[in-house]
Amino acid sequence: MVNYIKGINDCLSGFGLIFKSGIRRYVVIPLLINTVLFGGAIYLLYQQMDRWMEKLLPDWLAWLEWLIVPLFFLTIIVVVFFTFTLVANLIAAPFNSYLSASVEHKLTGSRPENLVSEPVWKTVVRTVGAEIRKTIYFLLWLIPLALLTIIPVINIVAPFAWFLFAAWSFSIEYTDAPLGNRGMLFKEIRNYNRSNRMRSLGLGTGVFLMTSVPVLNFLAMPVAVCAATKMTTRISDQ
Repeated sequence: MVNYIKGINDCLSGFGLIFKSGIRRYVVIPLLINTVLFGGAIYLLYQQMDRWMEKLLPDWLAWLEWLIVPLFFLTIIVVVFFTFTLVANLIAAPFNSYLSASVEHKLTGSRPENLVSEPVWKTVVRTVGAEIRKTIYFLLWLIPLALLTIIPVINIVAPFAWFLFAAWSFSIEYTDAPLGNRGMLFKEIRNYNRSNRMRSLGLGTGVFLMTSVPVLNFLAMPVAVCAATKMTTRISDQ
């Protein structure tokens, strides 16, 4: 439990790093990209609302529009909540790699040698490819979890299993940035997290809690990258 609490503290420490000089630009750019992306999508959907209302609702049910519009926005908020992390990580994967390197430089005075010698285009290909592999890995785990959820009696443990899955997924997701910069492959990153299981789960728990809070979840990604970098650096120094 000591290591689990350390992992949660690692997550909280990320807030103290995202606004430091040399780090801010790697936080702001992906955040702006995703804000524009989702803001534009919500605006376009809202523009289509009247047309949908005309097609879906006959005149005698037009009075229901006052109820449907708020439900529409509530649905959009839910969709953004569940898709923001996935889309944000895919778009920001190269930025996260450089963000992690900047944090490591701030903490240790040096950058990962693999990233220093790597051309920008290779960094983009590597990070996006890693993001796709992680997504496939997470999707494959959803199959047994879904079955566990619908099977009577044993589904009593489903909420606990989903929580562990979320914490584990977030730990792998964000330790990928600092460890990938050091040349680790996806299998090696999984093994690294297994070797530091409780601390990784503590980090993942902290990220999960952040993503569960509206507005704060927009900052969860850069905070988590900073936190994961700090955690892996501390473990390496021990």
